[in-house]
Amino acid sequence: MRGSDRRSGELFSYVDLEARVPAKHPLRKIRQLVNDVLASLDGEFAMLYSALGRESIPPERLLRALLLQALFTIRSERQLMEQLDYNLLFRWFVGLGIDEAVWVPTVFTKNRDRLLEADVAAKFMSELLAHKEVRKLLSDEHFSVDGTLIEAWASMKSFQPKPTATEPVAKDGGGSSDDGPAGDARTKPSNTKPTKTEPTAQPKAEDRSRNDRNADVDFHGRRRTNETHASITDPEARLYRKGKGKEAKLCFMGHALMENRHGLIVETELTHADGFGERKAALAMINRRCPGERQITVGADKGYDMADFVADLRAMNATPHVAAKVKGSAVDGRTMRHAGYAVSQRKRKRIEEAFGWGKTVGTAAKTMLRGVARVGFQFTLNMAAYNLACLPKLLTA
Repeated sequence: MRGSDRRSGELFSYVDLEARVPAKHPLRKIRQLVNDVLASLDGEFAMLYSALGRESIPPERLLRALLLQALFTIRSERQLMEQLDYNLLFRWFVGLGIDEAVWVPTVFTKNRDRLLEADVAAKFMSELLAHKEVRKLLSDEHFSVDGTLIEAWASMKSFQPKPTATEPVAKDGGGSSDDGPAGDARTKPSNTKPTKTEPTAQPKAEDRSRNDRNADVDFHGRRRTNETHASITDPEARLYRKGKGKEAKLCFMGHALMENRHGLIVETELTHADGFGERKAALAMINRRCPGERQITVGADKGYDMADFVADLRAMNATPHVAAKVKGSAVDGRTMRHAGYAVSQRKRKRIEEAFGWGKTVGTAAKTMLRGVARVGFQFTLNMAAYNLACLPKLLTA
């Protein structure tokens, strides 16, 4: 007998959301870990809210929703609210019932900023790594460090001359010259001030209002540096290029410290994009994780092969398993002759898996937030989500 395609709406639903999620779904284990971590952060959440006034969005649901956004490649918080409205799996993970209304996107954003001010993302990461099931998976002796660029939510046309600076003209007279990995350190801002008889060096097209954002701008023969220019969309973004022959972009730099046993991220940092950010952030993360208490090893690529960085690592009781340059390496034969050095060089490449996951699955490729604090909050949550995505298989192995 042919079934009918006609449908009448049901007045009641007798199936619980819990029964609709498969017993072996990986989100079940992730949700159990997240709930354990959120329970340990209950005291932190209590200090963020007043005992008076209207109830806001529960911080536990806020964090679950933000993790869901990274785990399922949801590009914006507005789209996240839309999918929460009709996706039963998402409702179950966040803790919403079938009949509960989802939040207005702007209200969700305002409440998210409250978590940012309390540095909840870093505390969540710390509590997750301290979980009784996760702690036994971590190495406390061998680590790797690296950095990645996160494209800012700002266009190149927003990178305009600062009000108090004039842009220098490129010596070759052609093409725009943008900051490289160490551009901030080598380039000095011009102190030349325009006079009545001396025209300003910048073209009139660049001196446009914010409303005329699509005006034509000729950058040829103009040198744009972070000393003389700034983005009017995100002033904290910096112009940076990854290497020779690469295009310059407005971006931030995210840094991560990975333990080598299972490739889990244990520390994160976000800084302005410049040629010294990687090494400074690496030392800060290592100091937070292992402040000289025991002998550790730290693997890194050739960008970290600098004499001052290697010396600082040794002073922190850390053996620098840094990839050696062909000429002028700061890593000597005493370190490279050991078998552990080769192991660290092989293991350190796994940190790129976390960065790749954050940019293809997560939301770290091009942020939709502005400012170091907000982008750092998002980057830390992406790395925490990466750990959560890895844990179900690691815990059942």
